[in-house]
This record gives sequence, structure tokens and C-alpha cells, in this order.
Amino acid sequence: MYNIVNAPFYDTYIKLVKTEDLRKTLRKNTEELLAFFDEIPEAKIGYAYAEGKWTVKQVLQHIIDAERIFAYRALRIARLDPTPLPGFDENSYAANANVAVRGWEDMLKELRQLRKSNLRMIKAFTEEQLNAQGTASDHPVSAVAICFILAGHAKHHMNIIKERYL
Repeated sequence: MYNIVNAPFYDTYIKLVKTEDLRKTLRKNTEELLAFFDEIPEAKIGYAYAEGKWTVKQVLQHIIDAERIFAYRALRIARLDPTPLPGFDENSYAANANVAVRGWEDMLKELRQLRKSNLRMIKAFTEEQLNAQGTASDHPVSAVAICFILAGHAKHHMNIIKERYL
């Protein structure tokens, strides 16, 4: 049984994907995520639905950045590192990502490799490691919660793209 400890602001992400089988959830989420971005029409890659909103390409970069951060948090907590982990400002990351010089296919390849690597890491975690607790963004959180957040965050952004961009 999982010990899902997380800050309330992450509940939205976890509720999108939480099941009793973390690894199955992550595999399914990965297939869905990769297929979703593979199907984005080229004409929509640079599209933003309103002034000041991210483009689809920027959303993809945000997912990549967040994936790295969440995986790092899960690793640190699973390894029982007691150091509190800071939050991050997604808007600052987006402003400094320089996606204009990145190729879409290269970004998709990065996402595939990153998720594949993270799945291998999570597969190797024991139940004890998954249930380990730490602190991220000034809130207690378990490694398993972060793994569900990783999947739910991707699902959240896929839903936004479906609703507002496509």
C-alpha cells in the first residue's frame, strides 16, 4: 500500500492518474503522453491560445523541465536524503528555455528518453523507497506521490492542450 503524502496543491495532478498500481499507471501515461505529442499538427506547435500564454512547444518544454525536477525529487526522497528541496518558478524556466532554437522532433526524442529513464529508475525503487517521505516546496511529500504527480502533471497539460489549443 502506498503512503501518498503531498501538499494539497498537487491533489489535482494525483487525482488525474492515481490507481493502486503506480508502475502500470506510469507505463500507460507514458504511452498516452508520447502518442499525444506525436499527433500534434505541425501548424499548432507555435500556437498560443491567448496573448501571453505559452505555445504548444513551450508547454512541451515545460513538461520536460518538470519531468526532470519531479524525478530528481523522487530520487532524493527515495534515497532518504533529508535535505528540503526547493520549488521552481515555471515561468522563469519557460522564459529562459529558448525553445525557438529547438527542433520539435528533438524535443520529442528528449521526452521519450527522459521518461524511459525515469521509468527505469522508478521500477528499481522498493516499496520502502516509494513510501519514503521528504520535503519539497516547503511541504511534506512521499516519493510515490511525486511519481503520481509526474504522471498527473503531464496529463493535466495534455488536457489543457486538448481544450485550449487544438
